[in-house]
Amino acid sequence: MVVDEDALLAEQKSFYRARAAEYDEWQHQVGILDAALNAFGARGNVLELAGGTGWWTQRLAETADHLTVVDSSPETLALNRERVGRPDVHYKVADLFDWHPDSRYDVVFFSFWLSHVPRARFGDFWALVRAWLNPNGRVFLIDNRNDPLGGSSARDPYVVGYGTDMHVRTLGDGSRHRVVKVMYEPDELESLIATEGWSVEIESTQWFIFGSARHA
Repeated sequence: MVVDEDALLAEQKSFYRARAAEYDEWQHQVGILDAALNAFGARGNVLELAGGTGWWTQRLAETADHLTVVDSSPETLALNRERVGRPDVHYKVADLFDWHPDSRYDVVFFSFWLSHVPRARFGDFWALVRAWLNPNGRVFLIDNRNDPLGGSSARDPYVVGYGTDMHVRTLGDGSRHRVVKVMYEPDELESLIATEGWSVEIESTQWFIFGSARHA
């Protein structure tokens, strides 16, 4: 098949011109999350759950007096450690539902994790968070939301199927994997967390949901 390179380059140019506003919007929305976390002030003894490759760990390390990062994937934490490059950040490989810390924390932070907790374990998870916190401890969370405006190209390219509270995702080797993905709306999530006995305030952008909680 012969490709018309001039036509292809013209189409490529049109695509990036059309998507320019979305790049700016992505940066804008991430900036809102950054500003909200800065205003929250994750100080003292801080615990990050499901820390992933360290994008938010870098920011937490700037404010925390002591930071512990827990994730079930040693491969992911290795990337986190390399990215953050802080010998004073402590890493734990553990399943969060089976983990028992040896201290309590002033702040528990998790990003893009709550949506991976099955609805049936929602209450159990928040009970664990309460047990891990000091009496006046606080929570800050960030997660995805469904785009209420629709039509955005800011979708996860690895998602190849959608089910009820579930995504089917593919890897570079072509393998497919089911993952829990509960897409909450702000009011719903605020109500659910409040029902578990927390004082909570949830906010949102077009693509993200975020907020803070303190046990009532």
